[in-house]
Amino acid sequence: MSESSLRVVWIYPDLLSTYGDQGNALVVERRAVQRRVPVTRVDVRSDQAIPTSGDIYLIGGGEDRPQRLAAERLRRDGGLSRAVANGAIVFSVCAGYQILGHEFINDLGRPEPGLGLLDVMTVRGEGERCVGDVLADIDPRLNLPPLTGFENHQGVTHLGPTARPLARLRVGKGNGTGDGTEGAFNDTVFGTYMHGPVMARNPQIADLLIKLALDVNALPPVDDQWYEALRTERISAAVQPA
Repeated sequence: MSESSLRVVWIYPDLLSTYGDQGNALVVERRAVQRRVPVTRVDVRSDQAIPTSGDIYLIGGGEDRPQRLAAERLRRDGGLSRAVANGAIVFSVCAGYQILGHEFINDLGRPEPGLGLLDVMTVRGEGERCVGDVLADIDPRLNLPPLTGFENHQGVTHLGPTARPLARLRVGKGNGTGDGTEGAFNDTVFGTYMHGPVMARNPQIADLLIKLALDVNALPPVDDQWYEALRTERISAAVQPA
């Protein structure tokens, strides 16, 4: 597949990279290299412009104040929205997921506008934080194995009519709405509350993003022994009785 190339953009590692979320960029890069796909990774700090020529954009989680700063700068910059309009793929985690929606509650307790790239809206939950391992069945249209990850958030994310749940919960709180949903996606934009980093636990998600970006139906197989050992361990941990 060396005739193809891939540009991966990691957004604001100085603001949004909790719980090892930068590992998602490493996994996407590694999975492309294993297929001999030339890949360039661009880490964009919050004082830099978002390039619009990327193929895959990744956003991680962050604390409340960095999340607000990131949302402000992404709105002002506009590069990510332009990239999505041009067909780019976006995968977001936790705070990044909330930023891609219409609105979330910021560190000042006020509604903060998001980018509107996903039809979701997040409010602050009134109960206990959603913390712990998650196991969920990914939307069958994506043809992926069960999702495993770790959640730690207070947000409750409601999906609008044009957003589909990324997964249906077996274990965990997910979007926190009580309806059994976790994350959301549309054709090119994905959001989840799963840390882990989620792509180390679910490398098939990285493969899906690569296929979408390259517009191919399949990728050559690679050695998944390490990933599967991690997946088996974490899935077993999630289903163990408390």
